[in-house]
Amino acid sequence: MSAECMWEILVPTIRRHDGKPFKTRYHRVWDTKVRAISGGLTVLSPAKGQWIARDGELFVERMIPVRIMCSEEEINKIIDMTLEYYDQLAVLAYKISDNVIMRHADEVDSKKKN
Repeated sequence: MSAECMWEILVPTIRRHDGKPFKTRYHRVWDTKVRAISGGLTVLSPAKGQWIARDGELFVERMIPVRIMCSEEEINKIIDMTLEYYDQLAVLAYKISDNVIMRHADEVDSKKKN
C-alpha cells in the first residue's frame, strides 16, 4: 500500500438531472462509504465553482470540499464511488500534501507530556 497523503475532493450539492439539492442524509451515506475506505474525512463549507464539460456545457454550482487522509489507491476508489453515487460526469480530487502526520495520544512518550 502506498503512503498516505492529504487529498481534497469536490462533492456536488445539486443533482445533475433535476437541479434539486441532495439531502443531508444522502451525503451522510457517502460519508459512511468514504470512512469505510479511508477511515475518516473532514467536510468543509461549500464553495462556488464553475467548470466546462467536454461537450462545452458550463456548470455553475456549489461544491463541498472534503479532505481525506488516504493512499492514492484509496482516493481513486473514492473518486470512482463518488462518480457513481452522485451520478456525475466528472469528479475532481487533488493532493494537498504528501507530508501528513497523524499522531495518537497513546503514542506520545509519557515523559514528554510533563
